[in-house]
Amino acid sequence: MALRITVIGTGYLGATHAAAMAELGFEVLGLDIVPEKIEMLSAGRVPMYEPGLEEILQKHVAGIEGSTGRLRFTTSWEEAGTFGDVHFVCVNTPQKHGEYACDMSYVDSAFESLAPHLSRPALVVGKSTVPVGSAARLSRRLAELAPAGTDAELAWNPEFLREGFAVKDTLHPDRIVIGVESERAEKTLREVYAGPIAEGSPFVVTDFPTAELVKTSANSFLATKISFINAMAEVCEAADGDVVKLAEAIGYDERIGKKFLRAGVGFGGGCLPKDLRAFMARAGELGADQALTFLREIDSINMRRRGHMVELAREAVGGDSFLGKRVAVLGATFKPDSDDVRDSPALNVAGQIHLQGGQVTVYDPKGMENARKLFPTLGYAGTALDAVRGADVVLHLTEWREFRELDAVELGKVVGRPIVLDGRNALDPAVWREAGWTYRAMGRPKA
Repeated sequence: MALRITVIGTGYLGATHAAAMAELGFEVLGLDIVPEKIEMLSAGRVPMYEPGLEEILQKHVAGIEGSTGRLRFTTSWEEAGTFGDVHFVCVNTPQKHGEYACDMSYVDSAFESLAPHLSRPALVVGKSTVPVGSAARLSRRLAELAPAGTDAELAWNPEFLREGFAVKDTLHPDRIVIGVESERAEKTLREVYAGPIAEGSPFVVTDFPTAELVKTSANSFLATKISFINAMAEVCEAADGDVVKLAEAIGYDERIGKKFLRAGVGFGGGCLPKDLRAFMARAGELGADQALTFLREIDSINMRRRGHMVELAREAVGGDSFLGKRVAVLGATFKPDSDDVRDSPALNVAGQIHLQGGQVTVYDPKGMENARKLFPTLGYAGTALDAVRGADVVLHLTEWREFRELDAVELGKVVGRPIVLDGRNALDPAVWREAGWTYRAMGRPKA
């Protein structure tokens, strides 16, 4: 009999995972405690922007004409517990307010709500990013609460989704990592991921602690690489070097590689910053804080980049004050191909300049609605052209393709002063200068 799958939590991770499991051929039931979200998903619509996700939802959601009907949604824990053989827990683990540590309340609540309805053998699979040691604790709690006892087993299967590529990363992962305590759990997950495994996706089997550490370690490494090149950008600023050429040169070394070596305003989003801090907090609890002290500097370098962009903008408008100055910000999301504005460097810079008296106007292809909710006092424009109209300086802070393809000549006709600060080192300096702009990029004082 084919496995039936539930997905607990239908946010960015859960909605994507549910749709992908249906695409892989499974009967899937998604659960969320927010009725409005369930209503939206049941109509084949998604509450966030993720390329390809809405199309795959509409292909499988029950009740939509022409769909396979393999995917349904509910708010009932009883229905989920009865339905599923494998239960994926995909709820959020935000940073605790006023602390570095991870807030486990959503994960704990999901287990407390699901377990009492597991009356037959089942596998509960954690996908949320959690502090190491959480899986062992949750495994014990699961056995205590579930009527099935130890037949309600736990596995840990960290996610490695990139926003903008989440559907691809789920259906065709570059690796699958599972932390298990039995052959039965491993066999079940090999069945769930049979499609990707057949395509050649590596399947790594490990214990609970290692599986938990893989995600936080991976994110910490990526953050380290980003902050390294941004530290080199600071040195290039002082030494009149060119960080783009520097990155190109060291990137040819296959031990280093070219990815994540673009200097700019740094990283943001809902994962890297909070996972980095939670990792440091957990290491301290384990008495291994000295092993991760370097991550504090990684975090510090990242935050300094935002302040440096504010200073570059201040210099561009005269060096004294933003009062009475008009600043255009191209970008609101933390990265392109997403509508996610969580801990966005672009909005952070825009907000700082606004607080210092600047008249800031923001434009982003997909993040405007979320940006307005977070920073309602900023100005917003419907197009890039309207955003730069009359501006004393233009800041490029999210590397959307639309911005790379802007007509610098047309923008130059409406801007107040043709000065562009490239906070992502993604624009072509020659094109903008030829159009009459003063171009300045981070880590490239002479470029």
